[in-house]
Amino acid sequence: MKPTAAFVGMMALASLAFILVSFGHNQDPVEKPLPYSHAPDENQKPTYRLIPHPLYNPQKLVEEFQPLVDYLNRALPETPIRIEASRDYQAFEKKIRAREADILMPNPWQAIEAMKVGYHVVAMWGDADDFRGIFILRKDSKVKKPSDLKGKAISYPSPTALAAAIMPQYFLFTQGIDIKKDIQNVYVGSQESSIMNVFLGATAAGATWPPPWRQFQKDHPAQAEQLTVAWETPSLINNAVMVRDNLPPDFGQRLQQALLDLPKTAEGQKILKDIETARFHAANDKSYAIVREYVERFEKEVRKVEIP
Repeated sequence: MKPTAAFVGMMALASLAFILVSFGHNQDPVEKPLPYSHAPDENQKPTYRLIPHPLYNPQKLVEEFQPLVDYLNRALPETPIRIEASRDYQAFEKKIRAREADILMPNPWQAIEAMKVGYHVVAMWGDADDFRGIFILRKDSKVKKPSDLKGKAISYPSPTALAAAIMPQYFLFTQGIDIKKDIQNVYVGSQESSIMNVFLGATAAGATWPPPWRQFQKDHPAQAEQLTVAWETPSLINNAVMVRDNLPPDFGQRLQQALLDLPKTAEGQKILKDIETARFHAANDKSYAIVREYVERFEKEVRKVEIP
């Protein structure tokens, strides 16, 4: 079924975005301050910057995560916390290496990179079995098996998206596909764009992971109805919550407890539902050793994680 006329304007904008990303994704734009943040009164106290990885577009991310930040400000009132979004994965990763975040919510690969500059894990964000790559196809697609993707374009949010690029590409490698030669890899900047490129027919398949796909189904039910999940990768460990090493020694432990307490109240359950997360789990740096091993194997057999 072709997209209806009601979506023509949206399609045109999305198509334009795709064209811009396709021709400009290797450029390194200057990061500009994003207006999508909510900060408590900073006149009296310093603030902690909580920066999640770009699960959604900046405005959407702030809208979805602000209730969590409000909860943390009540649970941990000594220093106000404010949320900050990032334009894309590369902008977020620059903030990691510059140690700009006080509280960091990275994907697992970004977590092991953050450890190198002094961040430490205090929690896992979501259940481990929810961290897996999925391939989205149009329901009217002629692609029936992974090998049918040879010669076609596949969209991903970023080369460094673990569940939505690295794990799907390793899956394709195990299916006999040389991702450097057999397919066209298109990095489009966000999870939603990866899915939308499939809907528009710009790519034959799009890689993402379950939380953004569930959110897309809520936000765009008509488009989602024309799409289907074709294949899934095995799961790994989920995203991390980390604190910088110069914060007060007990802050990480108190933050961890506040996150673990979320399911105990109706408010906390709603916060978890809104950010597409079942619960937070206690974790530490050692919990992510499996990611280091996975990435080493991926880089040996498939490609380097970071593409110049």
